[in-house]
Amino acid sequence: MSLGDDTGQTRTRLPEGSGDPYGGARRNGRSSSRSLVTVVGVVVLLIAAIAFANRGGGDSDGEEGADSPKAAATAPSGEKPVSAGAAGIPAGFAHDRQGAESAAANYSVVLGSDGMFKKDSRHSILGAIYAPDAAEKLRPAMDQAYSADFLSKLGLDANGNPPQGSTFVSRTIPVGTRVEQYDDTNARVAVWYMGLIGMSGEKSTDPVTTTWKTWTFELQWIDGDWKISADTQKDGPAPVPGDDRAASSEEISKAVEEYGGFTYAR
Repeated sequence: MSLGDDTGQTRTRLPEGSGDPYGGARRNGRSSSRSLVTVVGVVVLLIAAIAFANRGGGDSDGEEGADSPKAAATAPSGEKPVSAGAAGIPAGFAHDRQGAESAAANYSVVLGSDGMFKKDSRHSILGAIYAPDAAEKLRPAMDQAYSADFLSKLGLDANGNPPQGSTFVSRTIPVGTRVEQYDDTNARVAVWYMGLIGMSGEKSTDPVTTTWKTWTFELQWIDGDWKISADTQKDGPAPVPGDDRAASSEEISKAVEEYGGFTYAR
């Protein structure tokens, strides 16, 4: 999006009819990437339903303090960065509001990673970030959701691997967090994020695209750390697309390989 000439208006450049990303792959009115987002959204709702049914506690009456801003600015806090737990998954979050925000942001990254598409790593993720009872219930449900048929629709084999010469991309990039409720044992934190999803490769018909969503986590303080008891997602808010040139398949694959993710801490 660029500024108009002294008019105070904006001008948005629409994509041209030719030159689709990844060699002119045709996209139907409802692309497979968009279908993937829908399916994954259903999976997340399944997670939330099972986790909610098994969290074993009522909603807390704790609220934010009157002097607490609704959207705290990210700034150095003096707190030590979170450490890496099992399988490199962040753990050891502070027992305070900032710790709950950091946990929610990091958990959204882990749950949005390509590790969720492989059974062994998926089980490790669920066991590391969910309340124990919820994780135990979720494993078989998630295995069924990430079926071989589902994976094949994404271009992955039954083990969650992409074809030779292709790179499967699934990443969550938090933009900000908001504490909606907090006390010493429970917290509800919303994470606004941008997601990347798709297959990068010369023969890919499903280029990597972006999606914008808000992921809300119900957290409980269990055994010295914040764990997820329930989570829900909703679309947006999504900004107007800019004028950036779509990268080639090779550029996307290289970027995914060269640029690692972040560990988030307030």
